[in-house]
Amino acid sequence: MTDAPSHPDFALEVHALTDPGTRREVDEDACGTWSEVHETAVVAVADGVSSGPAGEVASGMVIDVLLRAFREDPPGLAAGARLYRAVQQANIELYDRAVAVPELRGMATTLTAAVVERGELTAVHVGDSRLYHLRGGTLTQLTKDHTVAAEKVRYGLLGKDRARTHPDRCVLTRSVGRELIVSRDRITRPLAQGDALVLCTDGLYTVLEDAEIAALASGAADAQAACRALVEAANARGAEDNVTAAVLRVVGATPGAEDPSAGRSVAGALRRLFRRAG
Repeated sequence: MTDAPSHPDFALEVHALTDPGTRREVDEDACGTWSEVHETAVVAVADGVSSGPAGEVASGMVIDVLLRAFREDPPGLAAGARLYRAVQQANIELYDRAVAVPELRGMATTLTAAVVERGELTAVHVGDSRLYHLRGGTLTQLTKDHTVAAEKVRYGLLGKDRARTHPDRCVLTRSVGRELIVSRDRITRPLAQGDALVLCTDGLYTVLEDAEIAALASGAADAQAACRALVEAANARGAEDNVTAAVLRVVGATPGAEDPSAGRSVAGALRRLFRRAG
């Protein structure tokens, strides 16, 4: 799932990859990308709720509805508005399907979706999948995990170290499809040449440290290679959950944008990782 819309002043490169992991036969994760000429690309990841029925149906359906909405929406509508509409439409279709099919009642999924248009990021987030911003070798998490453990950390009731292994770390406080109206976080920020976005499910970030994600994503030749490196590294670490990674890279510049990654080499990123590991 790779595409690279181009423009004389701006270019995006995007890819997404999912894998069952080392312990599971069914992949309840889903991912997808969409792009149109010039300066717009969409990328999304979803993780079906394992404790409920048909997690793989929920995750696959939300990605399909989201990307279909972008294909069918009027092109004159701003990308951010298209994303918000698409997420709500996906939630309604999941909810209605679960009501109509008894075997699917209670199905739900996480969803983290990002659209970049003319150098501006707009993202929508529900659940505990994640969106990271990679700039100059530094990885910044843009999303907040919607889990019981994460909420306790934010309220000072639980330490971050304990939260990593806490029984409530996987108990979602928000998900797509479970309620008729979904509460979603919205994120916006400008991007510059050399920036990258990394979206992933918990099967990846629970086994790879942020420094490892940064090094692997920045050290790859392109978005496709970055996704493959991330998934392979998680599986090599013995990922027990499904593993999904999506990468969007700004490989061209908006007019007047500076390249914050100038002078930083792939070898340097890998050396930094090895120093931390040692």
